[in-house]
Amino acid sequence: METLRRPSWLNKKITLDDRYLEVQKMIKRKGLHTICEEALCPNIYECFSKKTATYLILGRYCTRNCRFCAVRHGKPKVPDPQEPILVAEAVRDMGLEHVVITSVTRDDLPDGGASHFAKTIGKIREINPNTTVEVLIPDFRGSTESISTVLDAGPDIINHNLETVPRLYPRVRPGADYNRSLNLLRQIRSLSPTTHTKSGLMLGLGEREDDVKKVLEDLIDAGCEVLTLGQYLQPTKMHIKVERYILPYEFEEWKRYALELGFISVSSGPFVRSSYNAKELLKTLILHTS
Repeated sequence: METLRRPSWLNKKITLDDRYLEVQKMIKRKGLHTICEEALCPNIYECFSKKTATYLILGRYCTRNCRFCAVRHGKPKVPDPQEPILVAEAVRDMGLEHVVITSVTRDDLPDGGASHFAKTIGKIREINPNTTVEVLIPDFRGSTESISTVLDAGPDIINHNLETVPRLYPRVRPGADYNRSLNLLRQIRSLSPTTHTKSGLMLGLGEREDDVKKVLEDLIDAGCEVLTLGQYLQPTKMHIKVERYILPYEFEEWKRYALELGFISVSSGPFVRSSYNAKELLKTLILHTS
């Protein structure tokens, strides 16, 4: 397939200001990782300049090899026991009111890394009692025990992305399972009804309109409250190609549709990613449900 030419609305200005450099230096100094850097996120300059970042725990190497993701695939190292407190200190040093923590998928660990998530949440709570905590978790192979471990640590919101429509999973996410991911969101709502849930999709991978509508219906049925929709962008030539660039007005139409369907908080646009404007999405959700 011929590579599509990137449209003008996907050209983003890059500004390396002092705040960006300050955040980058602090992250390196503490030996931490961010999904912003590892996944080659197009919003990194904007977010770092706003002194915000999404921390990537459990190392830089993922045990899966999704064809859309730039995170390295390989044999991971043993989790760093100091990482939870280092992340908590970084949250304090950045003055974050809301933090998003994600991880690589660790199928090599008995609990998938759930206990490490819990320790990280605990340290953030200890050092930053007024900071709201969002975690973007892997599927933990559907383990109820692992999900409970994360829930017991008390995150304010749990995100698990479906990423794409089930028809495309074998090509885009060969190591994942659509129903397993959907059931994980159902389990969260069942085990802890007061914990907010969130999910997201990338568009432009070859999905059809009816595919997307069915996924959104499935998410509502699973009790999902917050939705993100963004344009898939091919991170390197080694990754799956973009099938279509979604027009900006189409993202607005999807947002209206999702809100009418029952989602409480929706972010939809070409550059939207899981943790993009996460604090604002949570505020909207809390105002609606309080």
